[in-house]
Amino acid sequence: MSATMSGSGSAPCRFAHYFIICGIDNETGLEPDALAALYQWLEADRQGKDPEALAAGENFDQSPLKRTFKSKVLVHYPENIECNPFDQDAVNMLCMPKGLSFRTQRDSRTPQFHSFLITREDGSRTYGFVHTFYEEVTSPQICSAMQTLHQMHQAEHNASAHNCPSSSSSSSSSSSSSMDSLASSLDEVESPSSTSSSQGGRRSCGCSGEGYDSVRDTLYVSKAMCLITPMPFMHACKRFLSQIHQAVISHQPPPLPLESYIYNILYEVPLPPPGRSLKFHGVYEPILCQRPGVGELPLADFPLGEAFRLLGVENLVQLFTCVLLEMQILLYSQDYQRLMVVAEGITTLLFPFQWQHVYVPILPASLLHFLDAPVPYLMGLQSKEGTDRSKLELPQEANLCFVDVDNHCIELPEDFPQFPNKTEFIQELSEVLLSYGLSPEGGNTSPEPAVSTQTSMLEKELKSTSLSELVDDRRNGNLGGEALDMLELLQGNPTLERLQALAKRTGVKVARLETLAAGQKAVRDESVGGRSPVEEEELRNAKLNVQLREVFAARFATMFADYESFVIQNSPDLESWLTNREQMHNFDKASFLSDQPEPYLPFLSHFIETQMFATFIDNKIMSQWEEKEPLLRVFDGRIEKARLYNVRAPSLRSSVYQKCTFLKESAQAIEQRLRKIDHTAIHPHLLDMKIGQGKYQQGFFPKLQADVLASGPTNNKWSNRTCSTQRRVDRHRQQNEHLVLDNDLKEKYMQEARNLGKNLRQPKLSDLSPAVIAQTNWKFVEGLLKECKMKTKRMLVEKMGREAVELGHGEANITGLEENTLIASLCDLLERIWSHGLQVKQGKSALWSHLLHYQAREEKNEMLSESPVSNAQERRKPESSVGLPALRVSVIQDMRHIQNMGEIKTDVGRARAWIRLSLEKKLLSQHLKQLLSNQALTKKLYKRYAFLRCEEEKEQFLFHLLSLNAVDYFCFTSVFTTIMIPYRAVIIPIKKLSNTMTTSNPWLCVSGELGDSGILQITKNVLEMTFDSAFRPHTHISIAFKRQNLGKLTTVQLGHDNSGLLAKWLVDCVMVRNEITGHTYKFPCGRWLGKGVDDGSLERVLIGEFVVPCNDDDGGRGAKTPPLQRSPSQIRRISITSLTGRGNKPTTVQIQESIGEAVNNIIKHFHKPEKERGSLTVLLCGEGGLVWALEQFFHHGFRSARIFQKNVFVWDFYERIVAFMENADQIGDLQEIPEPLGPNCESFCRYVNAINNMPRNIGKDGKFQLLVCLGARDRLLPQWLPLLAECPVITRMYEENALLRDKLTVSSLVGVLETLSDFPITLETSFTKSVEL
Repeated sequence: MSATMSGSGSAPCRFAHYFIICGIDNETGLEPDALAALYQWLEADRQGKDPEALAAGENFDQSPLKRTFKSKVLVHYPENIECNPFDQDAVNMLCMPKGLSFRTQRDSRTPQFHSFLITREDGSRTYGFVHTFYEEVTSPQICSAMQTLHQMHQAEHNASAHNCPSSSSSSSSSSSSSMDSLASSLDEVESPSSTSSSQGGRRSCGCSGEGYDSVRDTLYVSKAMCLITPMPFMHACKRFLSQIHQAVISHQPPPLPLESYIYNILYEVPLPPPGRSLKFHGVYEPILCQRPGVGELPLADFPLGEAFRLLGVENLVQLFTCVLLEMQILLYSQDYQRLMVVAEGITTLLFPFQWQHVYVPILPASLLHFLDAPVPYLMGLQSKEGTDRSKLELPQEANLCFVDVDNHCIELPEDFPQFPNKTEFIQELSEVLLSYGLSPEGGNTSPEPAVSTQTSMLEKELKSTSLSELVDDRRNGNLGGEALDMLELLQGNPTLERLQALAKRTGVKVARLETLAAGQKAVRDESVGGRSPVEEEELRNAKLNVQLREVFAARFATMFADYESFVIQNSPDLESWLTNREQMHNFDKASFLSDQPEPYLPFLSHFIETQMFATFIDNKIMSQWEEKEPLLRVFDGRIEKARLYNVRAPSLRSSVYQKCTFLKESAQAIEQRLRKIDHTAIHPHLLDMKIGQGKYQQGFFPKLQADVLASGPTNNKWSNRTCSTQRRVDRHRQQNEHLVLDNDLKEKYMQEARNLGKNLRQPKLSDLSPAVIAQTNWKFVEGLLKECKMKTKRMLVEKMGREAVELGHGEANITGLEENTLIASLCDLLERIWSHGLQVKQGKSALWSHLLHYQAREEKNEMLSESPVSNAQERRKPESSVGLPALRVSVIQDMRHIQNMGEIKTDVGRARAWIRLSLEKKLLSQHLKQLLSNQALTKKLYKRYAFLRCEEEKEQFLFHLLSLNAVDYFCFTSVFTTIMIPYRAVIIPIKKLSNTMTTSNPWLCVSGELGDSGILQITKNVLEMTFDSAFRPHTHISIAFKRQNLGKLTTVQLGHDNSGLLAKWLVDCVMVRNEITGHTYKFPCGRWLGKGVDDGSLERVLIGEFVVPCNDDDGGRGAKTPPLQRSPSQIRRISITSLTGRGNKPTTVQIQESIGEAVNNIIKHFHKPEKERGSLTVLLCGEGGLVWALEQFFHHGFRSARIFQKNVFVWDFYERIVAFMENADQIGDLQEIPEPLGPNCESFCRYVNAINNMPRNIGKDGKFQLLVCLGARDRLLPQWLPLLAECPVITRMYEENALLRDKLTVSSLVGVLETLSDFPITLETSFTKSVEL
């Protein structure tokens, strides 16, 4: 034990932590892989049988050469390292993800290289690099066992062919589990060697020529060598392992025993310091690696050029966008290394952000159930050659990005926002790739050469390379630091150069200097001219890597250049921040989005909701109390540098694309490090080994001497350096301990803070018992519930506006973009919940599949009972008003609405539309409760551990969704703008029987934010009678019509043609209902329509108000939030003049305040984002609007005494002013007007005459309303007001104390109205049609 610890003392600074050999254990022999047993257990569990009672039978249907057998870790050195404990099960599983495989001399036995990584619980990573090769089986027991298995397989095959010649026995399996079908689809295609020899459609089996015969055939088994390293030095590890393997299969033994090289890389090769390069030695040639400096992008050694070649630029940018938005990503390839290259490449490009969720680039076969995870993940799945993608049934695909690496194609989720400036971005990346001779389209170029192709070159080098040359340090360019510095100083000094030239002429030799220069020249010649092609390729890859990454980093630096301005830092210390992390707003999202260019918003609004962005902001806030996280430090440095060199313009909203300016210098930094080596490690050397052990035998990996490799030296200079550095760090930590939290407490808070809304980063690989699988699923259930709570809370807080601010929840500034993002996020969460624990996968949307099952059952029950759907599933919404028939409310009814929408083509789209519709109708929780009430169906569709079968969590989930009923959403109406929607309109007369009928022909036109219905003619005398709850009769006229979505309704034009004897009509209101969403709008009237009554109007424009449904559910009662667009609940007066005839006249102060408030509301309207403004018509003409306020102003002091029993209207005053102005010369009152007729008089007369001359008969009050609206639109109201106040007609029609006759009041009103001149007021066509100006 002491030896082990001594070897691990300097482990944090070692290049490699472990060397491992995995393969077959000759003592235990052949053991079937645990995968089959696991599947049997899961299947038995699904079918309700006792899993433990199952016999662990063998699968003899498959040829033993194609089966997988259990591999084991044969040896690993050292035994353990404190900072990186050895996880035997995980390493074994990832070194050989499919277990052992066997080959005969007829099969291809090309060595393969792949990488893997293990993510620890704290998020740190360890990398593994594996070289897999085939070694001849020498154990007679294993050969005999394989022979027996083959004979049993042949017997099984012959029996099944005899019993069922037309179909294979495996196809009759009744397994329907989606995970089982996934496994079978992966395993059903044989490997290339067997399929190529299967001729004439004959099924691949163990027949002659394909099986194994111990007499005739040589048996080979896979074996893996692995290096575990703390940093991803892929190229260096690949070359080292390749050289070790070459030494094993070479005709000549290696210069030193293999233990020397393994010991060297484990204990004597350090990690290169930041910003430096290192050379160490393999068996035959030196190996170089370099590490970026502190201010550079972090190390990434996986070849990005390969990832671009495999996918093409367009696909890779789309994949990159999916990863940024934290969707579920599944990579699919035959080659493990390709999976790793794409996964590591794409996560590398996220800088300065980091993937925060499940990350398994190579998913071992025994972890396939993990694809059921209802969380964002990035996983890689190995395919077999010829496997059809259509047969690959994945548990959930609603939010899945499926990447078929080998076929260069990608399947994207629906509703996918594009990356900002995508076209220019792709163009810049293409230019970088073309400069390195790579095609931006990618494509199927020749695959990477197999490891064995290096054999001949290495063997040639072997003949000319001796041990003495390897030990010669000078040949490897390892000049001492001081000597090199001296040489550079002398060579760069012109005075010394002249002295040297003079010395040469006089024959004096400067021996030391010449020796140095000659040595350095030789090194330079060798390093430039004598570099191996492999080294040149690595240099080229490294330069390409860093330049591609710089382009991506530059995009983020541009998009988030000002992110610090929006970080909210309101905690006095780290402890209080960590304690309250969940309740705090750390980033001002609304202000940040309002500062961004319009094209960026769809992407950014989604991205700033992700866990990776939240963690980035958390790290920024924590950096004020502790050392900056490395990625954040580099990113902030980039932004600072950009500010120094390129001061940004005041306008931040520019979306002009800025190219990366760091490409050249970043490539130069890499080249300098690799051209001029900073450090050379100790050479491999002979160890103190026992004689006779580790004997060389060509083609067989020797048995290594464990005692030599178990521990390392204790006197390395770099290990001492590490220890002193560690002591310095410890001292620093002790000094700061009184400033920060207790470490355990802090770690607890940190984990909780960072784990909000996410689950496991990587499944536990060491234990795959059913209990562990159940525990994992339980964590998923808890995580989903927590995520649901957070999402619904965020949606409520953002939506509740002023109330939320009063309660201390931040500012009321949700935008439609943000709202849409939050709802899309909720749709994604529901899909993931419905995908968890599925028994049978049907269609891409698990939620819609469940709904279809439910619909089929209910419709079947309905047919059986020959009655409408029972009350348990359906109820009628209480009548929101008289005359509107009750609306059917049911899950099925809303499904039918969605199914009738031809615009939606996919199941995922239908599910999202159904969620939006239910949310808008405030029925989401109730519908889902109804759906899940059919427990028999839920049990049939879901496994025991599924979220939907956890009763307590399910109830909490439905309760969280019920809370969303407290606010109004228009998320269905505002998104599906092109669909056809059925509407029903009801005209309700005032309840006096004599006034309820009309002999004229009524008509109606309904207008909304998205359009109008056109004129709808109503058949006369179609009165319907209904009875209210007290059995009182009510009459009304009803009309149903279907139009393209009108959006939120704003106005109704109501009129008739004045024909017949009973042409006068007293209308109370018009009600219009959207028959899909159930939204009802009331358009109050309270006026006559007819000649010679009221103001003589035959047509009125009515302003709508949204009717809040009187919901009988508990969820609707607590809603305090005023609904959008609802007018104050004042009863509209019968006529304008009635104000003067009542005692409740408004005071002068109230009138002035109402005008000020109406103008303020219009100004606020224009300061909101365009998509959030709502209806301007309501602010102009609704209760409390500008027209209403000016009516009060003009009516103050108005002489409204009846003249000849007729009402006098404000419009009469306007007409008299026009008549006076036009006839001023004849009347002779010209001298009473202070100024001659000017443009203001002309414009006023023109507008009044145009309104009077239009063919529409809108009445005098309607004409007043239209004049005010046109005056506001054309910025003329402030000019007309003084004109009206100064006209002599005013003395005849207004009292002395009228506001219009008070010059001070008029001038202040002009000032208020002038503030509207800055805004572009637009009017609905329902107001302005037929007016010719």
